[in-house]
This record gives sequence, structure tokens and C-alpha cells, in this order.
Amino acid sequence: MSFAGTLIILSIMSVTSAFGESATLDQKGNVTVDDSGKTEIVDPEKPEEVIEPGPSPSTSGSLRIDYVSSLDFGKVKVTETNRVYPTLANKVGTEGKLRGTFIQVSDFREKRTGWSLQVKQETQFKTDTYDELTGAVLSLDKGWANSSSSNNSPSVTRDTLAINNIGQVYEVARADETSGAGVWTIAFGASKENDKNQPVTIENNQKSGKSVNQAVSLKVPDATKIVAKEYQTKMTWILSEAP
Repeated sequence: MSFAGTLIILSIMSVTSAFGESATLDQKGNVTVDDSGKTEIVDPEKPEEVIEPGPSPSTSGSLRIDYVSSLDFGKVKVTETNRVYPTLANKVGTEGKLRGTFIQVSDFREKRTGWSLQVKQETQFKTDTYDELTGAVLSLDKGWANSSSSNNSPSVTRDTLAINNIGQVYEVARADETSGAGVWTIAFGASKENDKNQPVTIENNQKSGKSVNQAVSLKVPDATKIVAKEYQTKMTWILSEAP
């Protein structure tokens, strides 16, 4: 069987904050001193620098998600085998610096009990006519936390996070009562500009000429039928207070 053409793969992000046990809601230097209810977005590799990464869903409150990168795989060649597609690198700031997929979390609660950041894929990748990438698995790898704060870092899942069960919740990062205070970015992948000894996962794709982030990828089984159309999914990021 042969394939031709290209497909566009992207995802739609949403964010959720969960508070308590049952209630759920579907400048250089210091970034913030007092909680104003809104935090500027920082460069995940140089968190002392404020950036303009573009629009993003966010939540409110003293514990909140400020920003979530979009997942855009761009136009990719449809092949019979080796169907692993890395996401495009994120361009941030006026200089268009290349960065990995990242989430920014702010915790300015007076009484900090810790928090948990989780992710859930709501649906499989589908077209607007319901063609589905059956068995496709989204993977998040090389996760790491960064901040301009001197507070203790939250722990981040270092193993590859393969989202192979649609609707299942996966933990990405966790802070206890002694960590995760202030503003933190959780990134998957890094550029060669990072000074935290993180593996470099952003590279230029020689075939497409575009910069990709190998830390976030989509694998489609060889047997899955692909049509040359745009596919979308919905990802939900969940930030919860730790008990």
C-alpha cells in the first residue's frame, strides 16, 4: 500500500484547576513579588527574562497555570513506515528563540501544601470528518523544571510519558509543601542555549527545513490508515492542590 500527500497535525489545549478534594473548574529580575493575579510569562531556559509567547489558555487564583504551549506538528509527509512525527519547536519572544513545549505554573498561596500538574488527552487525533489516527501515541520526554526563584524545585517526570490511554490522567510534576513556590516552568526538551545541562532536543529538520523538538512526538502505527487532512486532538492540563 502506498501513501501520498501531507497531513497537518495539531492539538487544542485546555487547562483546569482543581482546588480542595472535590471542587473542579473545567521584567527582568524577579518576575513577581506580590501576587497580582497575573504573572508575566518567562523564557523556560532563561527565566529571568520575560517573553511574549502568544495567546494561551490559563487559570486564575493564587495557584494557577499561566501558560501552556500549543502542540503543532505542522505539515508532515505521509509514509508507509517510520511514522514518528516530532512537534515543531516553539518560537518565543521578538527574536524568535526556539524552545521546547512548556507550561508555566505560579504558586502564591499564603499556606502552601504542594501541588500536582497532570495531563489528559481527551480524544484521539481526528479530522473534521472523524477519520481517526487509531493507535497513535503522543509522547512527552526530557521534562525539567526551571525558575529564577531560589525556592526548591518541584519534581518532574523524567521518564518518557507515553499517553497511550485516551482519557487517562498522567502526572507530569509534583511539589510538596517545601517546593514549587513562586513561578516555575515545566518544559519538555531544550535548545543548545540552555545552561542547565539539559539534553538538546531542538534541531533543524533537513527535509522540511523547519526546527523540531524531538522531546515531544506522535507515533502512528504502520497499519493505521491516514488521509491527507488536518487532524486535531484536545489536551487538558490539570493543576491541583496537594492534600
